[in-house]
Amino acid sequence: MHLFYSPVIDTDYFTLDHEESRHCVKVMRLRAGDEVFLTDGMGGWYKAEIADPNPKSCILRINEKRTIPNPRSGRLHLAVAPTKNIDRFEWFLEKATECGIDEITPVICDHSERTIVKAARSEKVIASAMKQSLRAWLPTLNPAIPLNTFFKIGQRSQKLIAHCSDGNKKQFQEVYNKGGNAVVLIGPEGDFSHQEIEQAITIGFQPISLGNYRLRTETAALAVCVSFNMLNGY
Repeated sequence: MHLFYSPVIDTDYFTLDHEESRHCVKVMRLRAGDEVFLTDGMGGWYKAEIADPNPKSCILRINEKRTIPNPRSGRLHLAVAPTKNIDRFEWFLEKATECGIDEITPVICDHSERTIVKAARSEKVIASAMKQSLRAWLPTLNPAIPLNTFFKIGQRSQKLIAHCSDGNKKQFQEVYNKGGNAVVLIGPEGDFSHQEIEQAITIGFQPISLGNYRLRTETAALAVCVSFNMLNGY
């Protein structure tokens, strides 16, 4: 199955952009009449065929449209500090998308060694992972913001913070309300500062543990994704 993505698909004939056209015709070697699929990343799923296999502007004929409901009853929002090595953060974006995460916010913390995340590249990684895993829902990627700014955003979800400092912490699976929405904070390589942890707890974030071993930022974030899916039967 060959899947392409566009946020807007509103005509019976759709033209892939230059990059997708080249990939379709030159790399995949698809020809006129071959069946392909499109998604708008919001549950729209389109069956199409290649009408004009132009490597610069490949035209597709839309033959069928249906809506795929989001299978997740609960939403997972991860606020994750970008890693110093951007490849590790992009690995997390890719794998979290494959797991079906709903929302991601890069947060800049006191101990962050990376303060800039290129949104265009991150969005490309996420879109590619969505297509690779044949999903119809694109996760929301928010702009990178300081953690203090994130704290000011009202959260109606269950609020959890995973950190490495000592304290009374339960496992994620012990405190997460199955079937509900959750926002989970994951800190940078140097962990959250003591002040950040105290501030989070003051505004209602519950401290959690992800096990007995120290995990990398991207590993901890993905562990939450996997646990969330298992607890909700996804």
